[in-house]
Amino acid sequence: MNDHDSEKVAGVLLARGYRQVDGPEAAKVILYNTCSIREKAAQKVFSRLGELRPVEATELRWIEESKLGLGKSANLEIGIPRVEDAEQRSGGVRTRRLQSAGKIIGVLGCVAQQEGEEIFERAPWVSLVCGSASYRKLPQLIAELEAGNRRVTGLDTDTDETFETEITRRDNPWRAYLTIIEGCDKACSYCVVPFTRGPERSRASASILEEVRQLAEAGYSEMQLLGQTVNSYADPSARKMRFSELLAAVAEVRGIRRVRFTTSHPRDFGKDIVEAIDAHPTICDQVHLPVQSGSTAVLRAMARTYTREEYLEKIALLKAARRPISISTDVIVGFPGETEKDFEETLSLLDEVQYDNVFAFKYSPRPNTPSLKMADAIPEEEKGRRLAILMDRQREIQRVQNEKLVGETFEVLVDGKSRRENQWSGHTSSNRVMNFASPEQELLGDYVQVKVVSAMPNSLVGEMIGRA
Repeated sequence: MNDHDSEKVAGVLLARGYRQVDGPEAAKVILYNTCSIREKAAQKVFSRLGELRPVEATELRWIEESKLGLGKSANLEIGIPRVEDAEQRSGGVRTRRLQSAGKIIGVLGCVAQQEGEEIFERAPWVSLVCGSASYRKLPQLIAELEAGNRRVTGLDTDTDETFETEITRRDNPWRAYLTIIEGCDKACSYCVVPFTRGPERSRASASILEEVRQLAEAGYSEMQLLGQTVNSYADPSARKMRFSELLAAVAEVRGIRRVRFTTSHPRDFGKDIVEAIDAHPTICDQVHLPVQSGSTAVLRAMARTYTREEYLEKIALLKAARRPISISTDVIVGFPGETEKDFEETLSLLDEVQYDNVFAFKYSPRPNTPSLKMADAIPEEEKGRRLAILMDRQREIQRVQNEKLVGETFEVLVDGKSRRENQWSGHTSSNRVMNFASPEQELLGDYVQVKVVSAMPNSLVGEMIGRA
């Protein structure tokens, strides 16, 4: 979703006559699209902004003196060897400092919404702070900056509007992202998204389908429908399409060969979605269904709105489908109060479900969330231990699962070419990575048939046997 937000923001700029440049040095406008779902990502923002801090007059004077052999970097907290490639030293580490005088520098996304005007205090050279719920105001904000305003903000989350653009810069020539629902109403106790992206609001089905048709005519063959809780989609138009009906409608658009969707919330995942997957081979046989924990006690503390047993009922729906559906999930370890027994229940869930992929993270306390006030915080060292154990367990599950696929043939959308001769990569409908050999000169964007000859925990190795 963040990637697609960047594509749409770039479209806003292109529509105003801006053009993209190769790097920040040549740019007049530099925008950082940010994520705050974990602390490390948020910290990176201010580190990057530090690289754009304007070179001050005292530093410039030191540079000129150092050229004459008159200055010593030991006398300054920050030493900059030359103006053209300003660099700063911190803790013995040298990092690039860009010349940012005269540039418009902006912070977008969830960190912008979370920190608000505090960003101006920490980085006075920033001139635009805009949360994702206010992206629809970007043309107006940019116009104000062009008119000479020094600082502008868009920090409204009380909205029922979605962010749609006349122009979207597409970074992938075969796969197109479409956000169909923004924001989240689920209020999980650890999650910052409701505070940074606002309430759930859906695009009209007619608007979505029209964009899909335009993309198909432009040559895009894979559509990925996006939302924090994509299956909570609620068509605001009189048509009142359910999410499963929208999936089917997208799958029936001429020229579309694959339809994906992410991320689903277990509470709103029903049999109708599985039936749509069964009825339409174009809908990919892969579902990402975050569980977060295998312990009902922890799930309740997380306010996830389901128990372990209720989640497993959703898994049973998927496993009862007429064709195999690959299942992936998210897991948080070290949530406040998580006991060793709770953690063991999460491990046992991995064994029971046999996920094809797991994205696991240590719990990261976020601002404004109820979990900040919870007792029994887990030490970082223990979080790390549990994460390592979980990932080792899952790696073995994936190894066994993937080895079962040796000898089978899959359709692969080729989206990568290795530096090694005749080596290509792509994704199956189940979203498995397939590396394969072929003497063909050009395969990027093609659908090919590949037979699996060996398997690893995170990818398959095959040989191309023909075009799809």
